[in-house]
Amino acid sequence: MPSLASRLLPQLVALTGAKRLFSDPEKTARSIEDSRLRPSAFGPPKRLERRVRITVDHDGGWPVYRVAPLGQPSGQYVVYAHGGAWIREIHPLQWRLVATLARQSGATIIVPIYPLAPRGTAGVVVPVMADMLADLIGQHGAGRVSALGDSAGGQIMLSAALLLRERGVPALRHTILISPALDLTMANPEVDHVEPQDPWLARAGIRTAIEHWRGTLALDHMLVSPLFSDLSGLGGLTIFSGLRDITNPDTRLLVAKARAAGVAVDYHEAPGLIHVYPLLPCPEGRAARQVMIDLLRESRSRSGGNT
Repeated sequence: MPSLASRLLPQLVALTGAKRLFSDPEKTARSIEDSRLRPSAFGPPKRLERRVRITVDHDGGWPVYRVAPLGQPSGQYVVYAHGGAWIREIHPLQWRLVATLARQSGATIIVPIYPLAPRGTAGVVVPVMADMLADLIGQHGAGRVSALGDSAGGQIMLSAALLLRERGVPALRHTILISPALDLTMANPEVDHVEPQDPWLARAGIRTAIEHWRGTLALDHMLVSPLFSDLSGLGGLTIFSGLRDITNPDTRLLVAKARAAGVAVDYHEAPGLIHVYPLLPCPEGRAARQVMIDLLRESRSRSGGNT
């Protein structure tokens, strides 16, 4: 049974008005324009500097943060793409996830602040993310490099992993996906049953964001909707999904398709839980974060730490 905290989350999310934003295409469009006029802050909360070491550089005009443990780094590297429907900046809860993973696993987390739609599109952002992953693989080896993304960031990172495979780059150690967006046609009929129970997301407004994000690419293009792609040759996938989340039906399809393609999948499905629950302050979220920490620690032991 879901915890008391997780049962309260839908009401708390509803109070933020998030679903009202995504239920109305006009409100979504106004939000996109407002973000262009008044960009949100994206830097990490200052309090995190007491827990991890944070530096920033610029790569092709993007701010790229490097978040490392205060002690000896493990030699594992993770590139993280934040969610936000491709139109919103990184949130403090996402920074908290990054700091927790770095501090408790020893991995160094790379956080690119990619341009949001409509300036940033799938054809612009995904190849740069793939370049960053490929550069780390070239420096440290594929056994030391993983990808992580939540929601829209999960789409970005799975598409980047597929692009690396197309380029002939060795497979990532892990690709960790939290409530990933996978099929941007949003045509799965099972979503009809889930959407009334989802307190956060609605297709009407998200389609407005998708139109900005896809740019000139077709909705079924690999860089836009990775679910349509051949998934063979990927490294291991670790996936988290709650049942009160409109991304869940496509996540189930991804799990089945990846396993059929011979990909190792560790799937965590949470009854009663909402979108990106591993980021949220509830026991199920803490348990999911611990799975990620253990996964990255395991990567450290298998690769021999810094040797």
